[in-house]
Amino acid sequence: MGQFQLSAFSDEIGGDLEFQMDVLEQYGIKHIEMRGVNGKGLVQNTREEVLGIKRQLADRGFKLSSVGSPIGKIKITDDFEPHLELFRYTLEIAEILEAPYIRLFSFFIPEGENPAIYRDEVLRRMSTLVKEAEGTGVTLLHENEAKIYGDTPERCLDLLDSINSPHFKAIFDPANYIHCGVNCYPDAFYQIKKHLAYMHIKDATLEPRITVPAGYGIGHLYEILNEIHSEGKPMFLSLEPHLSKFTIEQFAKLEPNSPIIHMPEGGARTFAMAATSLIKLIRRIEEEAKQEV
Repeated sequence: MGQFQLSAFSDEIGGDLEFQMDVLEQYGIKHIEMRGVNGKGLVQNTREEVLGIKRQLADRGFKLSSVGSPIGKIKITDDFEPHLELFRYTLEIAEILEAPYIRLFSFFIPEGENPAIYRDEVLRRMSTLVKEAEGTGVTLLHENEAKIYGDTPERCLDLLDSINSPHFKAIFDPANYIHCGVNCYPDAFYQIKKHLAYMHIKDATLEPRITVPAGYGIGHLYEILNEIHSEGKPMFLSLEPHLSKFTIEQFAKLEPNSPIIHMPEGGARTFAMAATSLIKLIRRIEEEAKQEV
């Protein structure tokens, strides 16, 4: 869709890669942010299994936008060395699958403690990961996840500015910021913008506290994507539906004439809600841009 390339966490559709690709093709999506595949986490696969996944993708004309890794999703007080070994294997997987990016996190902070206490150790670990990635052609993407060091835009910016590497960029995840009580736009967006390389498409509300399809929450997806579009910056938009608490009845109130309402319950239906909402939003932005010319 023009400068936006759509991708998805397709394990939310189902465990089987072939089924995932069947559904993605219905929406013209040919990229995957691979987190889970064929019933287990991508990084839990052997090299032989990864090569088999590569063949499956190639046979259908699919590529990875990113490896949706669990790297950095451990406590900052946990032993780092085994995790570093897992990261090195994750890098190898990314190279085999020709993924340009690896998604990672900046370590869970002990509950109730000041994150500043752990800043130096977080920076040491993140800098080590970035150095490991140098020369591989893979860029590391930090996701703003709740309860990690970089769960606020201020601490994300601290990491990105301090490490200051072309191999280390930001993912912007609106729903995650909302769940941390952060205003996504303009506040968080303008703080992170200079480091922004990738979007996770999750919107959310606070009352009730749930993830919702793009454009129906308080994540300001329209404003954010419109600004990115106006600057002509190519970017992956990776759908991460997380719509398990968003009911088909709620969707029917928003889109009463949608055929999705009549789809069988399951991952394909929740993905359809997410995908059609994002595509609708992008088309609105593109149409408005044409009218301004």
